[in-house]
Amino acid sequence: MKCVDDFRWRLGKKELVPIMIGGMGVDISTAELSLVSARLGGVGHISDAMVPTVSDRRFKTGFVREKQKKYKYNVANRDKSDVKFDLVRLAEATRLHVGRTMEAKQGDGLIFINCMEKLTMGNPHETLRVRLSAAMDGGIDGITLSAGLHLGSLALVQDHPRFRDVRFGIIVSSLRALVLFLRKSARLNRLPDYIIVEGPLAGGHLGFGMDWTQYDLKTIVAEVRQYLVQEELDIPLIAAGGIFTGTDAVEFLETGVAAVQVATRFTITKECGLPDKVKQEYFKAREEDIEVNLISPTGYPMRMLKNSPAIGAGIRPNCEAYGYLLDGSGNCAYIEAYNRELDKHPDGQAISVRDKTCLCTHMRNYDCWTCGQYTYRLKDTTRRRPDGSYEILDADHVFRDYLYSVDHRVKLPEDGEQANLAQEKSRLGSF
Repeated sequence: MKCVDDFRWRLGKKELVPIMIGGMGVDISTAELSLVSARLGGVGHISDAMVPTVSDRRFKTGFVREKQKKYKYNVANRDKSDVKFDLVRLAEATRLHVGRTMEAKQGDGLIFINCMEKLTMGNPHETLRVRLSAAMDGGIDGITLSAGLHLGSLALVQDHPRFRDVRFGIIVSSLRALVLFLRKSARLNRLPDYIIVEGPLAGGHLGFGMDWTQYDLKTIVAEVRQYLVQEELDIPLIAAGGIFTGTDAVEFLETGVAAVQVATRFTITKECGLPDKVKQEYFKAREEDIEVNLISPTGYPMRMLKNSPAIGAGIRPNCEAYGYLLDGSGNCAYIEAYNRELDKHPDGQAISVRDKTCLCTHMRNYDCWTCGQYTYRLKDTTRRRPDGSYEILDADHVFRDYLYSVDHRVKLPEDGEQANLAQEKSRLGSF
């Protein structure tokens, strides 16, 4: 019986373990998590979502405080069109996050950055150009374009000296979306180096409507593979969304998929950026505790735990400090929803916004508990302590379980295993 370790992903001249850890935003996919994957020969992701905030938390910079101070005068103003990011400081934050991560990389694997088009940041094209360029300046191995069609993204950085060297990939959830992107990128003579096909069971934002249950990852992957063969395009495919065991992964690899992207099982590892108390909420989740809703201001459906504090909260928009979802005119769906409720409650008391959430603030505070459909199975991957809590795992353990497990089995942590892994990490040096 085959296991994932029997396969390899050839990406250019590189031979990789066919496991990619997804780029969960606002430092949930941390540098530490990406470094584990790279050390073990796979691909790890960091994310550039709210990267000034991430830099402040990690490196004690003051990007958020600086922006908040500059626009303090506008806090009570409903019009947020004046609120802009300093592009020089944005580039500095991105280069710092990427550069420090790349300096710490060990092993034969790669580190990519996940870049969401829906982070419009009050100036969609220029902020995206800066984020992409700064990531390349920082030495990133690859850039995964997500949360949008990205029809003009590559053109923004086509003159960058690393444009032909950095590996670019695109996340799609349909053949139609892929065809649109390929037509645009072909004009630059720069096709993607890999394609991630993300199915309806993935965590966070989904590339489907509320009819997501009518779609199936294997069917979409087969459609995309058939199209690539028909067009004689040799681009590696990566399957993502709901791949919970090594055997799940093998089922895709045996069909010719180059690799799999996984994330849910890494949310409850020590290297993941979620606070430990939130990881316990993931462990405790039952299948009926998971929902797909439309509260994201991006307009995309989003999968999360029903008890997320972000659901129904009525906090004041904090665009002067954050503002990552403001469009070019300074608008955001949450601001509109909040002001509607504020008009009903002029005293500002008892405001609850049910149809949208302030994604910036809640993601920054880890109050928006996005998750994959199989999060309820996480409790079966570890041991329960006498006090009722669950043992948090090392990413190394989870990665190796994907590599070597067979027959849909999940390897539980053995006594002393976590301590041995901690000693190994100490020997290798921490980030």
